[in-house]
Amino acid sequence: MLALSRKKNEALVINNNVEITVLEIKGEQVKLGISAPREVPVYRKEVHEQIQDANKEAVNVDGIEALKKLLG
Repeated sequence: MLALSRKKNEALVINNNVEITVLEIKGEQVKLGISAPREVPVYRKEVHEQIQDANKEAVNVDGIEALKKLLG
């Protein structure tokens, strides 16, 4: 993991097309601004994990049903 220190209004760039800027710092909370192309999905980690879990569950349920149909 790369750890960087940034101050308010400072930014970092990822892969030449994603820019993350520190917008505000209040106590232990940091507000970030993210500029990325529309085709690049940006999620909070907890939301991303929920999406991944839902996708795994869908594959498991659909996969079992597909196997049942295939085997008769």
